Amino acid sequence: MHDLTAFDAAAILIVLAAALGYLNYRVLGLPSTVGLTVMGTLASLLVVAIDRLIPSSTLAEQLGGFLADVDFSTTLTEGMLSFLLFAGAMHVSWTAMRKGRWPILVFSTVGVMLSTAIVGFAFQALTLALGVEIPLIWCLVFGALISPTDPVSVMAVMKRAAMPDTLQATVAGESLFNDGIGVVVFTILVAVATGTETFSWSFAVSHFLREALGGAALGLAVGWIGFVAMKSIDEYIIEVMITLAVVMGGYSLAMALHVSGPVAMAVAGLIIGNAGVAHAMSDVTRDHVIKFWALIDEILNAVLFLLIGLEVIALEFKPSYIAAGAGGILIVLAARMISVGVPLMAMTRIINMGPMAFPTLVWGGLRGGISVALALGLPTSNIRTELLVATYIVVIFAVVVQGGSIGWLIRRMKDRFAPELELDR
Repeated sequence: MHDLTAFDAAAILIVLAAALGYLNYRVLGLPSTVGLTVMGTLASLLVVAIDRLIPSSTLAEQLGGFLADVDFSTTLTEGMLSFLLFAGAMHVSWTAMRKGRWPILVFSTVGVMLSTAIVGFAFQALTLALGVEIPLIWCLVFGALISPTDPVSVMAVMKRAAMPDTLQATVAGESLFNDGIGVVVFTILVAVATGTETFSWSFAVSHFLREALGGAALGLAVGWIGFVAMKSIDEYIIEVMITLAVVMGGYSLAMALHVSGPVAMAVAGLIIGNAGVAHAMSDVTRDHVIKFWALIDEILNAVLFLLIGLEVIALEFKPSYIAAGAGGILIVLAARMISVGVPLMAMTRIINMGPMAFPTLVWGGLRGGISVALALGLPTSNIRTELLVATYIVVIFAVVVQGGSIGWLIRRMKDRFAPELELDR
């Protein structure tokens, strides 16, 4: 066989995503992200079983080599994430988001930090009880990488369920911005854990402000440039190319300037998806741009969640690691309840999100690809393996169990709170 090229890897992933997506549609009927994650995991487990039953088989080694060539962490954080965040932001209503601006701001900043601390301290207590010694700073790193939510896979379900606009925009807005904030917190903690930086509040605050505010400013700049350029012409092919330029050029510039690319893409997507769609596009252009980014979003999500499922082949599952991951599920859910519940109660006088807010934000706050990518990017060590297994177990539970049941939960809550929801419209 010839050496695997980048094109070969992309071709394999697209073929697998298409084939398994087709099989899921015809047989399982699960939401696409859930179905692809489940089928990718089952395929990986089948490969492991074949290798155990047939000692001469090297399928697991070959699949592991393929995943190493793909480099999930780099592929997501330096490629796919920019497109996914921009596409997600384009579909968020600025008007509805303004109503939920305070919850979005608090959840994506204070909420992430509070969740990081709760998960970090609780996870260290859990690992000590299991006899797996992980220093507190690395437990806090785990808290930072697992705290950002990734509800992309349930947004379509929530839209079909006709959620209140403000709540829908709050869930989407939080997920867009807490990814960027979570990555900044993660970067700070990893620098301290590896000894490249000594922790001080001045270092943490200055780094945080530079990344977060710098990313927002860059997003405003590239989004505004794209908006002005699109408003001055009426040619849908060029305007689609302008949106691509905003994403790829803006994200590359963010990495060069050492500001938050995810925050920049979320802001740019909001500008193009709201002001751009309303004032800079003709009906023909609007139709092409929206459909183009919807297709990009679906394709990349399919590949992303397939990769999450396949990553099981590269993990070392020890009983203590599995126990830590199972306990991690409960810790992460409890931290989510506190980091969402406390701010909701504190903001009752400012904004009433309604009776569906708390359960939707808790159960719909999925962990996904960004958490796996951050865990895979940790320095090689026994601690990395332990944290990676725990991350994977939490993410699989979130995608499959929470993602697979959020639609049912929303329907039940709508039936129960129908009169109050009518008043919220």
